[in-house]
Amino acid sequence: MNRTFGLLIGCAALTSGCASLRHALRFEEPDIRLQEVRITGLGLTGGTLDLTLDVLNPNGFRLRTMRLELGIDLERTHFGDALLETPVELPAQQHSLVTVPVRFEWAGLGAGARALLTRQAIRYGLTGSATLDTPIGDRRVSVHGSGDVPLRALRP
Repeated sequence: MNRTFGLLIGCAALTSGCASLRHALRFEEPDIRLQEVRITGLGLTGGTLDLTLDVLNPNGFRLRTMRLELGIDLERTHFGDALLETPVELPAQQHSLVTVPVRFEWAGLGAGARALLTRQAIRYGLTGSATLDTPIGDRRVSVHGSGDVPLRALRP
């Protein structure tokens, strides 16, 4: 009887432990928001922008970006696409700032595009995807966002 009772207690503990582990490793998508757009270079043919993303990892474990693909629209004009393949660590339950460079060309933007870059704040749209390394395998998540964001001009 003691042995049967011990076996039952062991099975209950094992089942409870697996449920706790499964709950601890439940994946939640990170919250990715555009915090700032910084103009880093302007030339005759185009320029470069740095997108500063505020990434909140709500999980109880760290994540690592493996690939981040983004398209950025400013005032409903598509400005460019970005690809970041450098791994970035996202600590558990913390915000991290991630900078993503974007190159653009004046040719496809239209005459009003230069005027957009003189504003203090600008309306944006962000679309793309991120591939994340997690303790429970790679995950691909969608990135979508829109709103108003500060625009930091190129400093002379």
